[in-house]
Amino acid sequence: MSSPCGPEHAAVGDVGTALMMVDSRLKSIYDRNQQNDAEQRALNDQLIASMGPGDADDVLDGACTLIYMFMQWLRRAYEEHDKDVIECVVPNLVGTMRVMTRSIRPETIPTMTGLLVAAALDLSPNLWRKQYGYWTKEEMNPLEATAFLLAEHINRITDDRDFATRIITDALTRVDEG
Repeated sequence: MSSPCGPEHAAVGDVGTALMMVDSRLKSIYDRNQQNDAEQRALNDQLIASMGPGDADDVLDGACTLIYMFMQWLRRAYEEHDKDVIECVVPNLVGTMRVMTRSIRPETIPTMTGLLVAAALDLSPNLWRKQYGYWTKEEMNPLEATAFLLAEHINRITDDRDFATRIITDALTRVDEG
């Protein structure tokens, strides 16, 4: 039976912009260049400031699509080793979010955990979240951090700093060609 929260019912959103924001954050962390980090933040802030309400919603949907795609990739990768993605990924990410006290408020962690579990169970993170009302301002940084942490987790297990970005850009290229 199809769920109303199934990914086939979800808006894909602006995956390209969401990926650019995650990739920008990954590069700033990997490069540890403070000047580059400040420049990247300024560019991201400028991009966000130029968006209208519809654009912001599209990027939000895009971030949820990234979370879904990353969790689907991780689910398949862990299943190949007879492991459960929820058991292997969720506690790690929750523990990391708990120490990110400047970016992630503790009360947002259960929602981000729910997004991860929804995606692992083949549900749309965005549709799952919208059951409980519209997104709050306090959830925006944690949402971006969740997508970033998933990408970083994928990069770490593949030992390739660009792997997570590449799997998404490859998928987007296939869609554009199809």
